[in-house]
Amino acid sequence: MTAQDIPALASLDFVPYLNSEGQLPEQFQGKVGVYAVFDQAKTLQFVGFSRDVSLSLKQHLVRQLDRCYWVKVKTVDRPSRAVLEEIRAAWIEENGSALGDDTSWTQPIQVKALMTPEEQANYQNPIHDEVAQGKVLKNVARRVEAEILAQLKERGVQSEIRFNPKIKEEGLLDLK
Repeated sequence: MTAQDIPALASLDFVPYLNSEGQLPEQFQGKVGVYAVFDQAKTLQFVGFSRDVSLSLKQHLVRQLDRCYWVKVKTVDRPSRAVLEEIRAAWIEENGSALGDDTSWTQPIQVKALMTPEEQANYQNPIHDEVAQGKVLKNVARRVEAEILAQLKERGVQSEIRFNPKIKEEGLLDLK
């Protein structure tokens, strides 16, 4: 792919992150591509690429709900990592600024950082062994999951959201 083949980010149409039925854009399901996520003011927040753009958009919605309102996508029929990285780099350069920390967009939610003082005290209780700490983390993960699901519902999200139950004891929340 040459530089002329890379569409300018500004030339692509904004697609609402959620349609009127509260669903993610279906046209990107199972599609390989590069995508840019924008907030409510249409300010670029994140640029990524994925083997399933729709699945990645769902992950981002759960991790960064308040920053996911619009998306621009360039699907690629014959993908290669080099091509996807080239498009991503061009879009970031076009935006003219470095984007923030990618880990909050790309890594599971770490619930330890979201513990209440009571949960922290319970977790750090010297009587607790690893099994007991795992149970505390699982309960924190369940609480944070409930909060996220409530926020998604408030935003009108109707897409099915299922978290991976196997990693909650590790203090992680990620979609299944």
